[in-house]
Parts: sequence; structure tokens; C-alpha cells
Amino acid sequence: MISPSIQAHQESDSLDTNDLSIVLIGPDDFRRKGIVSALAGAHAGAIQEVFLYPQLDDVPQLLQPNYDVVIVDMDSDPEMALDLVECICGQSQTTVMVYSARSDSEMLVRCMRAGAREFLTQPIAPATMSEALVRASARRQATNPVKKTRGKVLVFLGAKGGAGVTTLACNFAVSLAQESKQNTLFIDLDLPLGDAALNLGISSEYSTLNALQNHGRLDANFLSKLLVKHSSGLSVLGAPGKFVALQTAHESIDKLLAVAQNEFEYIVVDAGTRLDLTDTALFDKSSTVYLVTQVSIPELRNSNRLITEFFKGDGPKLEVVLNRHMPRSMGMDEQHVTKALTRPVTWKIPNDYATAKRTQNTATPLSLEDSPIARVIKQMARAVSGLPENPEKKKRFSLFGAKA
Repeated sequence: MISPSIQAHQESDSLDTNDLSIVLIGPDDFRRKGIVSALAGAHAGAIQEVFLYPQLDDVPQLLQPNYDVVIVDMDSDPEMALDLVECICGQSQTTVMVYSARSDSEMLVRCMRAGAREFLTQPIAPATMSEALVRASARRQATNPVKKTRGKVLVFLGAKGGAGVTTLACNFAVSLAQESKQNTLFIDLDLPLGDAALNLGISSEYSTLNALQNHGRLDANFLSKLLVKHSSGLSVLGAPGKFVALQTAHESIDKLLAVAQNEFEYIVVDAGTRLDLTDTALFDKSSTVYLVTQVSIPELRNSNRLITEFFKGDGPKLEVVLNRHMPRSMGMDEQHVTKALTRPVTWKIPNDYATAKRTQNTATPLSLEDSPIARVIKQMARAVSGLPENPEKKKRFSLFGAKA
């Protein structure tokens, strides 16, 4: 029979505890130094010491660095410590350990019920601490599998108001979620009047406003509470339902995207016509921007100016989307449009006002129906997903004529 200490040693060969991030909460200097010494003997990773019990309202901020392990002193104020342990366990998946100079079976039970994973009695031998850290490392791998790549950011930007950005962004996001079968998030940043949620027929108590105003405590757990799930499987972070004057800080946008990219394979953003966001991570070189325009002199002129200003050199990938397209609209053929834009159009969305208006009024995404518009949007989504083009259904012929 293998002893627990030998088994822990064998497991530690495959589970690296040196990279565990640890926060140690202990008001008593002497007891806290004893834990630091045991951690050092166990070759633990980075250790952050907190000298006072934080207020429960401050726990989200405390957990912001996403520590792997939180170790709490139970002796300085047992009731406060228990409340703290329960609060931490309720808001994160981090491993919580507690330590005490007393071996109290009743307190041990209360700690376990609060969510603590380890009850360490001082003095603690390095071997005992090492075993506890190995278990924490194994738990981290089980609950936080390593994500190979960060999620792709796909931004819809309009050359002019009324270009149809929200309609296209919403339907593209729904189609992408269905075609890719991957976790997909839609974020409405067309503030303050974004109406993507209305287009999708959903409502939520929370919005992008809650995420941006609380970026200091924003993490995966916090973000998940703000989202609404669409029937297509798409996760949605809509704009506020009421008009709110909000000064958007670039750091809040960047933080929202960073958290989203760690949790979702695809992040679709409705940026409206907000050029103030061009200095944010939305326009990072790893992003793809869909510039939505139409065949009209003002919009083609605006598109030319935007392309010249923001999409030259080492910027995001640009795909031009010509919305409400009609051949030779306003007497302009494809050659004239390409010359005006300084580059070819990537996608042409057919003009079908009646279908688009009906789906808006019924809050039914275009991509859930079969229409010329829906087919192009589906091709856009499949292209992003790396899927082959979905050929249109071909007619079958027989001796008695064509059959659908």
C-alpha cells in the first residue's frame, strides 16, 4: 500500500505547484510567518500577504488576480474568517485553505461546510503543505482547463448611421453560434442607444453598463451573471434599456474584451459608428472589422476616409460589407465601388427590405430563416469558422422536368 506522502510526491512529479498563485490572509504576524515558512519549504509559487480580514464587499476586488489558492487564518476572528471563507467560495472556484493553532473538530466541520478544502493545524510541516498544494494544483487543472487560444474578436462598424450595422451584427452572431457550434458572445457597444437585445427579442436586468462601470471587479464569474442566453445558443450582453450618459474608459473596454476572450471562442461586437473606440483593443491587429456601408456617395466617401485613416499598415483585418446591395445601384458598377473604397468589397448583402423589416418587428433573426440575406450571412459565419462554403440546394432533374 502506498502511503499518502509517497503518493503526493509521485503526483507532484506531474503536477507543478511552483506556478500556483497564492494569497495569504492573516492578521496575526507570528502565525502568518509560520504559513509563509511552510509554503517556502513546499516550494510554493508567488505569495501575496494580506494583513487584515477584508470586508465582504471587497472580496471581488481581492479575487481579481484570479488566485489559485486562498489561505485564511481562523484564529484571529473565527466568525469573521468563516464568513470570509463562505463568501470567497461562493464567488470563485479558487481552492480555499484555512489554518489554526487548535485542532477543533467542530470548527473543522464548519470550515468544510463553508467551502474550505483544507484544514491545516499549526505547526505545519512542509510535506503536509506540499500535499495540500498538489491537491490544489490537480483541482485547478480539473476546473480550469488551459485554453489553447484566445477568442476571436469580430467588430461591426458602420460608415454612417443607418447602414444596418446592428441588424447584420445580430444575425451574424446568431449564425456564427449555430454554424461553428462554439461558445459565442455578442456585446452591444453601440452606446447609449444600442438596441441589439430588442432585435433579438430578449431582455435582461443587466447590460454593458454594469460591465464597464465595474471593470475593476470584472472576471469570468461576474461576466457570466450579466449575460442572457438567446434560443440559438448565443450569449448576449446588451446595451442598457434606458438612456444613460456614459463616458467609456478605454481600460474598461479592454478589460471586458480580455475577460470575454478567455471564456468564448468568438466575440461579436456591435460598435455602431463609434470611432472613439478605435484606440481600444477592439481594433487590435488580431481583430477582424466588418465595415458596413452602402452604395451612396456619402457612405462611400466615409468608408474611403475610414479605410485610409484606420486600416493602413499593421492594423486589424478589414472586410468591407456592402449592405442593401442592388446591381448598378445609383449607376455605379462594381469597378466604381472598388475604386471609391480603394479595395474590393468582401461581402454583398442583397437588398430585401421587406424581409429585414419583418424579422426586426417580430424579433426573429434573419439567420433562422431561409432568404438571400440569410444565405450570405451564413457564408460569412462559415468563413470565420473555417468551414467550407455551404452550397445552395441544387435542382434535381428527371425525365419529367426539374424538381426542387
